[in-house]
Amino acid sequence: MRTLRPKRLTAVARYLGYAFLALAGLGLVLSCSGSPSPAEPNITVSAQPSITQDTFDSPLPTTALPATVVDSPVPTEAAATVESPIPTATPVPPTVETPDQTATPVDSVPVCTGRVVNTFPHDRAAFTQGLVFEDGMLYEGTGLNGRSTLRHVELESGDVLQSYSLSPEYFGEGITIWEDRIVQLTWKSGQGFVYEKDSFELLDSFVYPIEGWGITHDGARLIMSDGTSMLHFWDPDTFEEVGSVEVCGDAGPVTRLNELEYIQGKVFANVWQTDRIAIIDPDTGSVTAWIDLRGLLGPEDLSEPVDVLNGIAYDADGERLFVTGKLWPKVFQIELVSPDGLPAPVTCR
Repeated sequence: MRTLRPKRLTAVARYLGYAFLALAGLGLVLSCSGSPSPAEPNITVSAQPSITQDTFDSPLPTTALPATVVDSPVPTEAAATVESPIPTATPVPPTVETPDQTATPVDSVPVCTGRVVNTFPHDRAAFTQGLVFEDGMLYEGTGLNGRSTLRHVELESGDVLQSYSLSPEYFGEGITIWEDRIVQLTWKSGQGFVYEKDSFELLDSFVYPIEGWGITHDGARLIMSDGTSMLHFWDPDTFEEVGSVEVCGDAGPVTRLNELEYIQGKVFANVWQTDRIAIIDPDTGSVTAWIDLRGLLGPEDLSEPVDVLNGIAYDADGERLFVTGKLWPKVFQIELVSPDGLPAPVTCR
């Protein structure tokens, strides 16, 4: 066998080492320059669905900004809310100011809160749907099938001095006093009733093609709400519609308009399922101001179930504003407070 000499072995080893170093260098170069990577998948970013404002374009934020409902289905004003859990509430401070309920856009109109001036007892069994003050007394319409009434109530004591019960098939709604008569709506039956104010004698009935929620008058026309964003104007003698207007805030139509009261040229409207009252120009339908009454009920008022804020009455002679709610134990007399903490006129402007 032929053997390699040591010198030749050294040369071969040297050549092999050079080759190894060359290959290693090439690998290093390839690793820095990067090898082609698999093609990345095409990622398509789809547009976010538009956010609809179907729960209150504004249940008032921390700055007490109002809410509206834009193109949302109008809920039915059912008594099912009576079975809802008792909400928590903060004690009533000198001025009612409570935390945010939901996010909302900014509304440019003023938002007043309420300072409690006085409290009066209220029947906890009264599912208040309409409230009127006249001649030192409250007149109240209540709801729920089998429990709907028309009442004459002493303000100071809360005693029911006179009562008329509706037939069980009727769910009573808003009331108003027109001259010497009381007009009362019902919810879904499309049936209204007219009573003699002093005796509660049933004088007449009438029909209408929409739901009945709240009713008031401006001295010339009856003004009623049907749970939508519309206010309807009726002839007080024939109950025929003579006009209508859509109620709008900065963010659009304000729906769920409920109990109504006409005060100093404006329509005050509870917005159902909120603690807000819209102040409305009846000529244009524009919301000119809001009243934020969240936190009005204190923990001591929640020992039994309560329902939503609903009931506005005004003593024009004494310039007193009263509010209450369904199954609430109290009627509150309030004064309005402007956003800067100063007393505000009843129209909040």
